[in-house]
Amino acid sequence: MASGCTGNVGNAGDAGNAGNAGGPGTENPSTTQPLACDDGQVHPGRAPLRRLTRFEYNRTVRDLLGDTTEPALSLPSEDVGNGFGNDADTLSVSSLLAEQLGTVAEGVARRATDTPEALARLAPCASDVRAENEEACARTIVERLAPLAYRRPLAAGEADELLALYSVGRTDATFAVGIATVIEALLQSPDFLYRVEWGTPDPERPDLRRPTGDEMATRLSYLLWGTMPDEQLRRAAQAGELSTKEGVRAHAERMLEDPRSRTTIRFFFDNLLPISSLADLERNAETFPTFSRAVGALMREETQRLLEHEIFEGEGTWPAILTAPYTFMNGPLAEFYGVSGVTGDEFRKVELDTTQRLGILTQGGMMAGTTHSNTTNPVVRGSFVLQKLMCVTIPLPTGDILEKVKPPDPYSGKTARERFSQHSEDPTCAGCHQFMDPVGFAFENYDAVGLYRTTENDVVIDPSGTVPGELGDVSGPIELAQKLAESEDVQRCFSKRWAEYAYGLTLRAEDACTGQAIRDAFKASGYNVKQLLIDLTQTDAFLYLAPGQE
Repeated sequence: MASGCTGNVGNAGDAGNAGNAGGPGTENPSTTQPLACDDGQVHPGRAPLRRLTRFEYNRTVRDLLGDTTEPALSLPSEDVGNGFGNDADTLSVSSLLAEQLGTVAEGVARRATDTPEALARLAPCASDVRAENEEACARTIVERLAPLAYRRPLAAGEADELLALYSVGRTDATFAVGIATVIEALLQSPDFLYRVEWGTPDPERPDLRRPTGDEMATRLSYLLWGTMPDEQLRRAAQAGELSTKEGVRAHAERMLEDPRSRTTIRFFFDNLLPISSLADLERNAETFPTFSRAVGALMREETQRLLEHEIFEGEGTWPAILTAPYTFMNGPLAEFYGVSGVTGDEFRKVELDTTQRLGILTQGGMMAGTTHSNTTNPVVRGSFVLQKLMCVTIPLPTGDILEKVKPPDPYSGKTARERFSQHSEDPTCAGCHQFMDPVGFAFENYDAVGLYRTTENDVVIDPSGTVPGELGDVSGPIELAQKLAESEDVQRCFSKRWAEYAYGLTLRAEDACTGQAIRDAFKASGYNVKQLLIDLTQTDAFLYLAPGQE
């Protein structure tokens, strides 16, 4: 909304970096001046210091200490930033967060040491600690655990410092309390909470710095698995296998085939798409008697199953995902959709009626997730497509204009097109809504819970719409999905979203060469998603440190 109007963009897209006040801008502006990225030079871009996110913290303490309680969920949510909660520029530490990190660390440490069995998992010697072997066992635990927590070998004296801390905790207490004190300290150390990178000179270009082997292992593991490096990756780091582009690629390919990569891909799409809260979605039971939170959870799984199948077993391209003629359902979800022949709780592949649905955007969860009430809102749906999928920024209203923002009266028209017609008539609103609303109108065949319909309040729905730019007019959701799949803007935007997630930042002007490298590689691969993840490890931004970062 440029200047304020009825309706609400909500959280469908990225509100920052807006264009001018008169309408939407673009995150991929065209330029008549070619970027000097093919000059034979290395263009690392930025690599700001990154703190572990809640997602990464939970997975790291699981792999480090076997803690599966997801303790970081009690921490404050990250600022949205780049849309994935891992934007280094927004991951500041407030006094509240620092206090809560201490509380979380205390709980993790207690669970890691509260039983003999838990202690034995830290080191076999801890199962039978006696006075004569206690200090040696504490050292064994420190020398095993600390390098894993810091994701690097210990420097001289660090183990002794931690053992001194153990002694303090052990005073007038037990062996377990002393070890818990060490674990608390490890989990609150900057070397654990942050991904610190000092780098090492490039042997062929001393003026450049590369991540060390351990730092590269950490880059790979958090990109592809969202957690600390495994033993094989740590050995590769020590053996120098991660010092070359080819070595990095080989391990990225190995890691992408590991099931752990699928959890990371799920996390990415949970944040890119409006599906993460479907299990908490509520609708009026009288209006939508067949919908429930359980159905919402199944819708989320439907989307993730399609993505996983297409990426790992199907054609694997973003256009193919946008136009897939099939989906995944189990019995309860099929019953909700009115699809016959599907029974049981197991999800299975189901062919779609492609006159009604095509690809991921027309799934029920996508439509329900872009609806914030019991009536559809073309503003939110259109905003999602433009901002999240096309990287068009929509400036939010501010000041006095913001107070005027409200959804239209649900009785002001029989169809959404009628209710939201004010946007095109009011010049205050038209600056942005002339772009958002026509995209959203194309989804009006889906109601507030994502069920297909042809009428609203006994009036035949007109699902025609318009996409800004070259895509132009569409007759409805099927043609919209097809045109989006064919759009280079959509493909460029998808690669940009992955780059921002992978590198933990919002791409800026100084990252232009990084963005171009990813766009070019994605296009060269035929827009293959798995190949995109490999290519993210082959850029200057991933293989080098920015000048001055040491």
